[in-house]
Amino acid sequence: MIEGVKIIKLTSNKDDRGYFREIFRNEDGLLDNFGQISVSLTKPGIIKAFHWHKQQDDLFYVVSGKAVVVLYDRRKNSKTFGRMMKIRMHEDLPRLLLIPKGIAHGYIAIGKKPLMMLYVMSKSYNPRKPDEFRISHDDSRIGFDWKKYG
Repeated sequence: MIEGVKIIKLTSNKDDRGYFREIFRNEDGLLDNFGQISVSLTKPGIIKAFHWHKQQDDLFYVVSGKAVVVLYDRRKNSKTFGRMMKIRMHEDLPRLLLIPKGIAHGYIAIGKKPLMMLYVMSKSYNPRKPDEFRISHDDSRIGFDWKKYG
């Protein structure tokens, strides 16, 4: 595990009509602030990696499809500085992933159908001054082999 990262198992209330699932409540205390909710559709085999934020925490939730999410702790004052972490997320295993500011993150959509990922962010996106800093998907410090999944 990487310090500050949380994986929260979610509960589904199912019946013959389908299911109801709570994803995130303010009372959960996962984010200091609510900023924005976004959704992304990613085609199978596509890599979206890596970026990180100075001021923003993220929550990831897979609505449909499958992903391998990769995290890299780039926070020099962290006990887990330099550690990489891989998390499989998919619609049949409902989980919420908290990614604290300073952690580089990215993912690859795996499987045969597109990945629909829901993002809850602690800050709203500001296109004039984006809090988003890029790292190449094949950065040698992280050393993740995307080819295994693509």
